[in-house]
Amino acid sequence: MRKIIFASHLNFAKGLEETVKFIMPNSAEIVTITAYTQNIPVEEEIAAHLADLTEEDEAIIFTDLLGGSVNQAFVPYLSKSHVHVITGMNLPLIITVLLGLGDEYVEPAFLEKAIQEGQEQIIYVNSYLAAQGLDDEDE
Repeated sequence: MRKIIFASHLNFAKGLEETVKFIMPNSAEIVTITAYTQNIPVEEEIAAHLADLTEEDEAIIFTDLLGGSVNQAFVPYLSKSHVHVITGMNLPLIITVLLGLGDEYVEPAFLEKAIQEGQEQIIYVNSYLAAQGLDDEDE
């Protein structure tokens, strides 16, 4: 079994889930943790979602902030086999990971490449378009 979890402060994770389901309606089942929207400690919410995770199972967890409480609450689970936590989640990263999933366990190198591709999609469009205009004039 593989679990895909989006976890964030408030509703960011839910918005990403809805967007992914719109773009990729047949993608993997996604669990969202919208921390601090209910009167439940985030650690308890996470424990409830990971309680049935066995050593053979895999969890790919996307969180919003590296130093945030949501991400930090997942750190104790990194001692389990096949648990991957990726922080700074964005839509290009998530789509790249979901499209690249197969039946085998995810390789860390694949996740590193997906993270790099997600980072490359963070662009200041003003400068990008200005550079494109310069390139067009140069040709």
